[in-house]
Amino acid sequence: MTEPTLVTERLYLRQWQPSDYAVFAEINANSEVMKYFPKALSPKLSDAIADKCQKLIADKGWGFWAVSLKADEAFIGMVGLNETHADMPFAPSVEIGWRLHQDYWGQGYATEAARAALEFAFSELGVEEVVAFTAVINQRSQLIMHRIGMSNTQDNFSHPMLESSHRLAEQVLYKITQRDWEQS
Repeated sequence: MTEPTLVTERLYLRQWQPSDYAVFAEINANSEVMKYFPKALSPKLSDAIADKCQKLIADKGWGFWAVSLKADEAFIGMVGLNETHADMPFAPSVEIGWRLHQDYWGQGYATEAARAALEFAFSELGVEEVVAFTAVINQRSQLIMHRIGMSNTQDNFSHPMLESSHRLAEQVLYKITQRDWEQS
């Protein structure tokens, strides 16, 4: 196994490995996992995203890490940090996000890994604020945002990469400051 960047009670957040790609493609092709994304991804596009994640971690030491279970080292998805796209109304900023295999939902893994990523953002990167966003209708992700101490800014926006009529166009923006993190 690649030396993990972050270790939690049950998880490793680590660099991507070739063996992760097939499972990641399965995750990205799952209609339930991708319900709040514009579309499911082809294996080729999924691999390109994994390649980009791997390169960013190699270059910067952080990004969307591959997440595996400590118990058996099974790859279960990705959780991590990213610099937001320049077209976003709150850019430049650092965002947190997650995407896990459906078999591992409801067990607290996304929350556990996201907390570790926030700790890294504030302690290692020294960022002052981390944001998260999702479609207004994605209550499941908003619940995780709340669980990790983020607050709804009540500053919804239209995703710049989606048509305004798209069902996912209206996005909710959450954030947490370093100070809020330290006080939680």
